[in-house]
Amino acid sequence: MGFQLYTREIDRIVVVEAVGKLTLTDGHTKLRDLIHVSTGQGAKKFILNLARTELIDSYGIAELVRCYTVVRQAGGEMKLACVNQKVLDVLQISRMNWVFEIHSDEAGSLRAFGKHE
Repeated sequence: MGFQLYTREIDRIVVVEAVGKLTLTDGHTKLRDLIHVSTGQGAKKFILNLARTELIDSYGIAELVRCYTVVRQAGGEMKLACVNQKVLDVLQISRMNWVFEIHSDEAGSLRAFGKHE
């Protein structure tokens, strides 16, 4: 199975679950395309759930940064949730854990947006 994205909305917050490998060979531009379309439709708040993201490489980190930039330029916010240890290690090594607001679960991300489950 390649990289897949599943979306749902909670109180105008787009929750994106990324499943698989966010890498050059598997990730392509699926995440970026989804973020572009969503911001173009007026979405401003995003939670990216990485619990089922098996692997991330430098390309995947660049994709996260591009998405974050697109959301910020649209006046929105993007938070990461449920980041597994493998992905968290890569974010820490690359110092991207300082860029992204990371929550241990979706409920924490929702609370950070001022919403409760």
